[in-house]
Amino acid sequence: MPFTYHAYPIKNALSELNTSEKGLAEEEAKNRLATYGPNEIKEGAKVSPLKIFLSQFRSIVIWILIGATLLSAFLKEYIDAIVILVILVLIAIIGFVQEYRAEKAIEALKKLASLKATVLRDGKKQEIDAKELVPGDIILLETGDKIPADARLIRVHNLQTQEAALTGESQPVKKDILEVPEKAQIADRKNSVFAGTIVVSGRADAAVIATGMQTEIGKIAAMIQGVKPDPTPLQKKMDQLGKRLGIITIFVTLIVFAVGVLRDPIALGHLFNQEWLLFLAEVREIFTTAVALAVAAIPEGLPAVVTVSLALGTRRMLKRNALVRRLPSVETLGSTTVICTDKTGTLTMNEMTVTRLYTNGKIIDVTGTGYETKGQFLYQGKPVNTNEISHLLITGTLNNNAELRNSTLIGDPTEGALIVSAAKAGYIKEKLEIEYPRIDEIEFTSERKMMTTVHRHGRENVAYVKGAPEIVLKCCSHIYLNGAIKRLTEDMGQQILRTNQQFAEQALRVLGFAYKTVIDSHTEKNLIFLGLQAMIDPPRKEAKTAVEKCRQAGIKIIMITGDHETTAKAVAQEIGLSGKVVTGEKLDELQNLEDIVEDIAVFARVNPEHKIKIVDALKKKGHVVAMTGDGVNDAPALKKADLGISMGITGTDVSKEASSMILTDDNFASIVNAVEEGRGTYDNIRKYLAYLLSGNIAEVLIIFLGILFGLPLPLTATQILLINLVTDGLPAIALSADPFEPNAMSRKPRQQNEPIYRGLKAFLVYYPIAVTIAALAIFSWIYFNEGNLLKAQTAAFLTIAMFELYQAISCRSTIYPVLKVGIFRNRYLVTAVLFSLAVVTASIFIPPLARIFGMAPLTLIQFLFIVLVSSIGAIIIEISKYIKKVPLNGAPNTLD
Repeated sequence: MPFTYHAYPIKNALSELNTSEKGLAEEEAKNRLATYGPNEIKEGAKVSPLKIFLSQFRSIVIWILIGATLLSAFLKEYIDAIVILVILVLIAIIGFVQEYRAEKAIEALKKLASLKATVLRDGKKQEIDAKELVPGDIILLETGDKIPADARLIRVHNLQTQEAALTGESQPVKKDILEVPEKAQIADRKNSVFAGTIVVSGRADAAVIATGMQTEIGKIAAMIQGVKPDPTPLQKKMDQLGKRLGIITIFVTLIVFAVGVLRDPIALGHLFNQEWLLFLAEVREIFTTAVALAVAAIPEGLPAVVTVSLALGTRRMLKRNALVRRLPSVETLGSTTVICTDKTGTLTMNEMTVTRLYTNGKIIDVTGTGYETKGQFLYQGKPVNTNEISHLLITGTLNNNAELRNSTLIGDPTEGALIVSAAKAGYIKEKLEIEYPRIDEIEFTSERKMMTTVHRHGRENVAYVKGAPEIVLKCCSHIYLNGAIKRLTEDMGQQILRTNQQFAEQALRVLGFAYKTVIDSHTEKNLIFLGLQAMIDPPRKEAKTAVEKCRQAGIKIIMITGDHETTAKAVAQEIGLSGKVVTGEKLDELQNLEDIVEDIAVFARVNPEHKIKIVDALKKKGHVVAMTGDGVNDAPALKKADLGISMGITGTDVSKEASSMILTDDNFASIVNAVEEGRGTYDNIRKYLAYLLSGNIAEVLIIFLGILFGLPLPLTATQILLINLVTDGLPAIALSADPFEPNAMSRKPRQQNEPIYRGLKAFLVYYPIAVTIAALAIFSWIYFNEGNLLKAQTAAFLTIAMFELYQAISCRSTIYPVLKVGIFRNRYLVTAVLFSLAVVTASIFIPPLARIFGMAPLTLIQFLFIVLVSSIGAIIIEISKYIKKVPLNGAPNTLD
């Protein structure tokens, strides 16, 4: 059990570290450096460009295509082999370029450790590289320092640290040296400081207790390196589809080959006599046919079109402020069922804002958010004369050590909020400090809970005081009320305290203000009470709307924060989140979190380990989990979630490296846009999956049944290739840029285990049957009437090609009738269909091309008849859509 330094007095902690307040001896420090190693984050295995490139070949569908390439080359079908190989290379290049641009190693964590540190060695103060720190070193901290290691405080002077990146705590944390309970969460260890966090104010001496990978940030790094992201839903479904296609292809190929051999008595004779060479020579043609059938069964364009569609999705998302780092993440958004979001800086602005004043017996609302100095002061909806509140606002901005430069805060966020509230009434800190120069200060301490500054104004010295309302009130004998100074009565005091309690229950941070003209040495006695200022880190304007849109889309929002329960509950209520609130302490006690996780809306006061636990519990319940965050503390969960979303502006490098997607505007509302894009992209993948698979199923059925019925081969290998490239490929790519299905954000998320082809019965069953019947009927009609095999094969080729082109238009929606979504809205598709029609026609009627592709010219009547009859497939699909009776304002998941 490691020693819990925060739970013991300073003397015990120093003894355990075998050090003193004078620091280590130089020689001892060198020995410990050899023992503990440098104070730096160890890198995980770097992802090389070659590894990224090879990762593009993980899909089973890709491996089936590689097999088809090898088979085609073995049978000397070199054109087929080259075409499939080119498609494979294009798939790999598109995926590689997209991922390589964004992929970096975990070395961003090392930036947090590349610091200088001021230490005591041999009792002398010196500056060293932070990586040379060891446990037992005494470090000296001052305002603005980035803390280089985890340490136990031994002396503090008004110390406050900003730990939002580590714990999610939005407020600066006031530190002291008192022991805290052994099981205290990181955010509650007031006597400790942590690597990577910032000193906001004050100074301190501290004993280093952990360095490198043993620090809290190091533990997070280890968690990130240990977390392996699960395959995305799309990757799982494509692999599942690939396995099924592989099994079906092998089965059908073996059946065709077996039937062909059984129908060839000469081949059977060679087989029974074990004349292997003669047998192989005899079955070469049927073997070639079986392999051609296998190639026909595999939609070689599918992986390429999926990749292109996802790449287009990333481009569209970037325009809507979402940068996708990994292609399959586009589709993952579409199937997300839960978004776990940090509060500070994600749902809120991470800018403390004064929203209420209490003065002259009135509660005054303050408009505006963040550090923008525009806003109004309203009482019961009407503007307030700023003269009524001038004393209160001036006190807040003079009793203040923060600075506001071009809407950027330097210093404590609470003091920043006071500067902004005064500026909204026209009281500018820089100007006031010239008029009221500061001559003295009694600083804030955790024991006093108040701060006083003394300013020269004319010939008088004026003391301005701020602090905890109940403390300030005890120091007051009078109150400033409606322009006059009156004696502070007990009733008045009780009313002030009731108002303070009312504000606190709304999760507002409240400060009391007072002043007096200094005429004696008792600066903080007999003060004149001015009023209260109450503030909060406000929710983003768009957050409430975004949460409501997610609810309509069937997506659950869970807030996960290191902040206090009261604050988290208030923010949740304001943005429309409802459900149970569970703290990190309670979470530690829960054995089966998955049993209740779906009822929880807010997790407060949590650690990084808790976030992993929450994500795991949600995944056990079958959810597709997206996790948003901006801090170091979010990184492990970002990587563990199905989709990690980091913040581009306020996000740490660590969180960005762990994420799959980055919001470039840090706006939670952009997630809703990204979800819509993800759903639309997935719908488009289903469109061309329906288009490609239906055509390939029809081709397999036509060849398989043709051989089974004793007919000659209905299609040549070249014709199959031409169909796959021209009538399959071009319209399919055009469908990847198709406008999205209507009402995408009104549907519930897809089930994670829902097959990608669910609801495509009309496309994958009815349509292939229609094509097969029509193609074999037309083939047989011409073959038996005219005895011309080549012409019959040409007619079958034209039938399949025209069926496909009609179906391409019908595939504009897998749910709604195409007349309702618009036939011509996708100009790329219209162009692809017309171009494909031109190629098909040219290949039949232009003699040089007809010879290359093995075609025979048809009569004009035959051509027009086939073109007309081929519309049957699309008509069947459209009728099935109308039978469903899906209105455009409806929200179906699929078409059964």
